[in-house]
Amino acid sequence: MFEVNISQDIDTVNYRSLAQQLSGLLSGERDFIANSAQFSAFIYQALPVLNWAGFYLYDGKELVLGPFQGKVACVRIPLGRGVCGSAALRQETILVTDVHAFDGHIACDSASNSEIVLPILKDNRLIGVFDIDSPQLARFSERDQAGLEGLLSIYKESTDFPVM
Repeated sequence: MFEVNISQDIDTVNYRSLAQQLSGLLSGERDFIANSAQFSAFIYQALPVLNWAGFYLYDGKELVLGPFQGKVACVRIPLGRGVCGSAALRQETILVTDVHAFDGHIACDSASNSEIVLPILKDNRLIGVFDIDSPQLARFSERDQAGLEGLLSIYKESTDFPVM
């Protein structure tokens, strides 16, 4: 059984250690659904003060809910709408310290106060986004962004994505 080393303190998250753990967790598996589910669970367990972590996948028209951890969520998000749709359209990570101040924020869970959304690009093709929400204002920092982008790279390198 794989066990995640969990940090209880936001400031002590060791992304180097998490990268080693994630590499081990995904080693030998390339399936898109399996790796996406594992990645969501891994992030949700490994990082403190989260209330949602998961994927929205691009179907060629909009983002559609994929594997996740947390409460039920919005199912479809148009490109350019909310934090997820904006990150997908811009194809860049968006870190929001207060979602209530983000114009057009989509409140799938009213308990969420901050959010980080990382686009998933493979061979210059939009696969979707990875979305992480927290009930704490300003939960995510630039350090988290860099660490999460590194973890997402491991996930992408370990996964065979479906051809759309």
